[in-house]
Amino acid sequence: MTDDDMVVRELLLICGSLRAASTNMAMMRTVLQMLPDGVAGTLYEGLATLPHFDPDDDHDPLPAAVESLRASLRGADAIMFCTPEYAGGLPGSFKNLLDWTVGGQEIELPVGWINVSTAPGGAQRAHESLGVVLGYTGAQVVATACKQIPVRRDLIDSDGTIGDETIRSEVSHVIAEILTHVPRQHRTVGDQGAGLGG
Repeated sequence: MTDDDMVVRELLLICGSLRAASTNMAMMRTVLQMLPDGVAGTLYEGLATLPHFDPDDDHDPLPAAVESLRASLRGADAIMFCTPEYAGGLPGSFKNLLDWTVGGQEIELPVGWINVSTAPGGAQRAHESLGVVLGYTGAQVVATACKQIPVRRDLIDSDGTIGDETIRSEVSHVIAEILTHVPRQHRTVGDQGAGLGG
């Protein structure tokens, strides 16, 4: 088998926080770093550029940021989310992203999430809300790939990832669970442009 024939699965990583030193983004970077051979990862970084959702604007030509988001969704085999809870629910910017996936380019993919909250209650209401919203997008929520893995800020290394071996072991399990729902024959290297994770 040549390199061009290698089977590749594409995991899209979406962080629901805009905070520069976000533990949620640190978790997404860690997932990206830990992807096994044969899995490519894309870290979505356009959250702050999305316009406010307006159904009247949901038509071609789409705003560039929306088209970029939907292209990322079209190129993915599965999605992993990591979001904080703000004021008892999802952050507004993240909910806005999800609104752009309802009725237009719907998700319709296996999805999971990692909840890094260390707060009492563990951001439970935000993730309950996430599950409800994803129900309107056609997403296939993989229960075994939805896990609370608390991360303290002092566990974030200088490169912006998490090196703690206990946490990484739990992350590895979540990655394995989401990938069990993605067919290995879905795509080859020549069909996609992202580099291999590792």
